[in-house]
Amino acid sequence: MSKPTFCQLFSTLSPSFPPTLPPDSSLAAALFRLAHGASYKFLARRFGFSSSADACNAFYTVCKLINDKLGNALDFQTDISRIVVGFGWISLPNCCGVLGLGRFEVDGQLMGSNGSVLVQALVDSEGRFLDISAGWPSTIKPESILHKTKLFSRVEESRELLNGPCYNLSDGYSVPQYILGDSCFPLLPWLITPYERSNEEGDSFSSPEKEFNAVHSRAMGLVKTAFGRVKARWQLLSKKWKEGSVEFMPFVIVMGCLLHNFLIKCSEPLPEEHVEDSREDQDELMPVSEEEADESGQRIRDAIALHLNRVSLRK
Repeated sequence: MSKPTFCQLFSTLSPSFPPTLPPDSSLAAALFRLAHGASYKFLARRFGFSSSADACNAFYTVCKLINDKLGNALDFQTDISRIVVGFGWISLPNCCGVLGLGRFEVDGQLMGSNGSVLVQALVDSEGRFLDISAGWPSTIKPESILHKTKLFSRVEESRELLNGPCYNLSDGYSVPQYILGDSCFPLLPWLITPYERSNEEGDSFSSPEKEFNAVHSRAMGLVKTAFGRVKARWQLLSKKWKEGSVEFMPFVIVMGCLLHNFLIKCSEPLPEEHVEDSREDQDELMPVSEEEADESGQRIRDAIALHLNRVSLRK
């Protein structure tokens, strides 16, 4: 992080610091721990705290301030026009984001046999986080996580999201605002997942279906890359967390994602992404959703697939 960016972040947070903590050294110490995974004992010695407990207090105070002050930028509805234009450049009409899952490892069996915390995230075409729901045990099915999130309720219940104008395709079909989702999520009118092969012998994809799945797969890579860059920049999040501190883990993950957005906004260079498990391994860990596909969602997906196939033929 460059000095101008640090100063900008400091000016955003410093008015809200409690009087018992020095704002400059507290912020510097918190960023250092996040970036290097340093111990509280090391932070106390390097940044002048009287004890490890004080260094710990400073870290979680900064974590709370970043969640509070930078969290407002996650409401993507106010920036929807830019988001739609961004996906338009990759031939996805009226797309408002890509929804996927990130996995953060935890020692022991507290969070299930895979020992991890799941994070549901919506990202834009530039890798910014638009919505984050963190702290789900890996024992919970992704479709169950989706139904419990604020994003789902804001779309399905309050209808305050993805309610903008439809986009008219060249064949006359209208596509509403939607987001792309991995196959572990259900196919809905606003959540478009890839085509899956049936169990029938000899079943194969049509050309539009193949083209849609290819574009969909590249788009899903945006989520993987965003999480990979968060882990690459903030080494604390690439390490296995101890069971005793897992309750704080979701807040630290969100802090890392919010800082990722902030650094993109400040035009800081992006790190090489953290090497994750292969896509095949991820798919084995995230089974295909068992929910019945929505008929309206199927029609919308078919229309987008035909559109993408026409675009590919013109290239």
